[in-house]
Amino acid sequence: MANTEWQKSSFSGNGGDCVEIRTADSLLELRESDEGHLALRTNPAVLASLLHGVKAGEFDHHA
Repeated sequence: MANTEWQKSSFSGNGGDCVEIRTADSLLELRESDEGHLALRTNPAVLASLLHGVKAGEFDHHA
């Protein structure tokens, strides 16, 4: 799988603070648009687990 273009989150506004995602080889990369040189690289299963935890409130105590 080749690298794809960065895709902005539909929850991001028109400003520069956006979460972006793309495929890179067989992995996924996530970045904050204003820190484009930094990216988190993971596999789809790990990202799905993280998103389920966020939606379930497992990390709310860190806010």
